[in-house]
Amino acid sequence: MTTALPRRPAAAALLAMVLVATTCAAESPDAQVVLVPTSGPLVSLRLVFRVGSQDDPKGKEGLAALTAAMVAQGGTKTLKYEQVLDRFFPIAAALDGNCLKEVSVFSGSVHRDNLGVFIPLATEMIASPRFATEDFERLRDEALDHLTKTLRGNNDEALGKWTLQTSLYEGHPYGRPDTGLVAGLKAITLDDVKDFHRRHYTREALWLGLAGAADPGTVGLVEAGLTPLARVSEVKSVAPPPVAPNAGLDVTIVAKPADATAISIGFPITLTRSDDDFYALAVANSFLGEHRTFNGRLMQDLRGQRGLNYGDYSYIEDFIQEGQSTFPIPNNHRSQQYFSIWVRPVPTDKAVFALRAALWELDRLVEKGMTAEEFEATRSFLLNYSKLWVQTLSRRLGYEIEGRLYDRKNLVAELADRLPRLTVDQVNAAVRKHLKPSGLKVAIVAGNAEELRGLLIAAKPSPIVYDTQGTSADVLAQDREIEVFPLRDVKVRIVPVEQMFEK
Repeated sequence: MTTALPRRPAAAALLAMVLVATTCAAESPDAQVVLVPTSGPLVSLRLVFRVGSQDDPKGKEGLAALTAAMVAQGGTKTLKYEQVLDRFFPIAAALDGNCLKEVSVFSGSVHRDNLGVFIPLATEMIASPRFATEDFERLRDEALDHLTKTLRGNNDEALGKWTLQTSLYEGHPYGRPDTGLVAGLKAITLDDVKDFHRRHYTREALWLGLAGAADPGTVGLVEAGLTPLARVSEVKSVAPPPVAPNAGLDVTIVAKPADATAISIGFPITLTRSDDDFYALAVANSFLGEHRTFNGRLMQDLRGQRGLNYGDYSYIEDFIQEGQSTFPIPNNHRSQQYFSIWVRPVPTDKAVFALRAALWELDRLVEKGMTAEEFEATRSFLLNYSKLWVQTLSRRLGYEIEGRLYDRKNLVAELADRLPRLTVDQVNAAVRKHLKPSGLKVAIVAGNAEELRGLLIAAKPSPIVYDTQGTSADVLAQDREIEVFPLRDVKVRIVPVEQMFEK
């Protein structure tokens, strides 16, 4: 049974969201239901299946993502995908799908007057996919092109990020792009996709969310459409083992023609949103490098003061940007996280200095901490900025589901509750505990791989030469510290770009 609290007016506080979750009896497993009724004419639907790329069978890496693509872009048993699009177009609707490490997420929004068309069609796509040979071949080819042409060929920033994750999680279920591997995708058959869907896409594995002009009757309409799904999963997802930290500076250089050098730095951390320290660390991370804002020290110093590149950011969770926004996609649930710094491409001759500058900024935060003034300013910024993360109905619903997956309130509500009670000492203690690793992994995409390896191993000073005059004396004094910042126990391997994500 699903119940809902009375619908609230749109002007009600964002953080006082309505949330209802039900868990059916153990003898009859069924979907968890999150219902967020609000005023307004729109309805947002989210279906989050607890199956992701970590569940790919060995040798068929990419099966989870290909299955999700077949569901979202392959039609139904009664309709080709083109016919599905023809029915969605007049009602201004769509069903998007995304496979991540531990979950596969399907979402869409529609006017309440069109629920009678949208929900039966969307649930038929989920529960009774078409699984046509031509769609399978089309979508597998798209996945292969993404690996071999997009990542390897024309997106050095994404290539660096995925190289970092591959290095961080080598030999681990997280250690590959969610899209899969070239050899794995080529080994997958249509029957593999059908079997994976049958065994993993079950009501037991589902979190069903509805927000907006929805009520328990809308939930019933969705659940009726999902009837063809099995109740119980044949295969249970198991949380992967934690990865062991490394010592020193472990560098992977991807060698390819490149006019600039993309750098990603990271190490695994042992906390998620389920842990109290996460929220203290969120303040420190915002101070160091909130994504695509000038609030972070990395952005202010590397771009603002030195003009090294377009942007420099840090993260305490895996970050996937939603479209053209500055915000992360909701429902990227993971049982393990990592800290990372993203240095967007810098000129080749300034690459070692930029790497040192990022490490110097992290070291300065760990060793000196935030001052009381910096803490107050950052806390105020994060309290206000985080409210933008739930500015759409779909994102509000996604964050509510995430809160349940982490056994917490939604992230924005947790920050609103916890940050006013935090102290600067608690934040600095969390930084010292979680952001002082024994070693780091570094991924670099560069056109001068051999030269760069020599510079890193030699660990000689790497002074920066500015193209213009007028750099302040304070910045030049910091530069003298940065250019000799120690790079200890450096290990470097060079991988030709053609070998990346192959097998």
